[in-house]
Amino acid sequence: MTELNDNLQDNLRSEHPAVSQARAELTQTTQVYDEYGETRDVAIAGERPLTLYLNKREIVTLMTLGAEPEALVLGYLRNQGMVKRFEQIRAVQVDWEVAAAVVVADEIGEELEEKLAHKTVTTGCGQGTQYGALMDDVDKIQLPDFTVAQSDIYRLLKALNEYNETYRSAGAVHGCALCALTPSADTDPHRAEVLAFSEDVGRHNAVDTLAGKQWLSSDPMVREQMVFYTTGRLTSEMVIKIARMGISVLLSRSGVTAMGLALAKQLGIMLIARAKGQHFMLYQGRERFEWDAPPPVRPTSPVGTKR
Repeated sequence: MTELNDNLQDNLRSEHPAVSQARAELTQTTQVYDEYGETRDVAIAGERPLTLYLNKREIVTLMTLGAEPEALVLGYLRNQGMVKRFEQIRAVQVDWEVAAAVVVADEIGEELEEKLAHKTVTTGCGQGTQYGALMDDVDKIQLPDFTVAQSDIYRLLKALNEYNETYRSAGAVHGCALCALTPSADTDPHRAEVLAFSEDVGRHNAVDTLAGKQWLSSDPMVREQMVFYTTGRLTSEMVIKIARMGISVLLSRSGVTAMGLALAKQLGIMLIARAKGQHFMLYQGRERFEWDAPPPVRPTSPVGTKR
């Protein structure tokens, strides 16, 4: 850790944040036996600990795939409210040899100690803790209010089929995406665009990575009409993080928790879950959803027919 901190200090003279690029191997190969007792080589997802230090203060240890660790730790600090602005960041360096990520930032005061003192155990896979007072400034966020069409959802789901490379090869990961709906020149209401996609062993890691990528990218990946997609369940923590990112539409392949739904109603976030193919369930946001592409009516079984 001492050598890592020394290297960071050398880089702090730069006008822009010094950010390492420490991408890890995402999968490895292992031998398994199938149902016939035959051996085969298969890919499995990587999983490794990464301890985050902010200004030499140990914050948390994340279990991660290691795809974009710099974006992950920045997004974590952003979504936990520990760093408010990217301009505060002076350096980010990840070293897998010591399994550590060091972030140096300005204007980190007594608020940090207060957040570290109040922890709440959550359902966040790959993380497990959320710091107190996370909701303090969420109610102040003004989220965009726009109409989403059923056909928009179908176009997004189709576009997302081109992603989740690690899941297809190894499984055991969640995927999240920053998506945008932009005006289209043809008769369709919008053009569906996937701005960024992230996979990790925990869905919250994937969310945080995208929040960090928004800060790190030369394209801030902010559009007027944005949708956040996740393969994971829509919990309260997930809803809070999306609100912090300024996004008002949350789309999931999985389900919704009671507190996640309650917070979405409170914050005005549209929740669409169980979305796969042409099926979905709209839990919240009916007033700004347009049913413009209903699928064919399901055939009904004859009376008395057992299925």
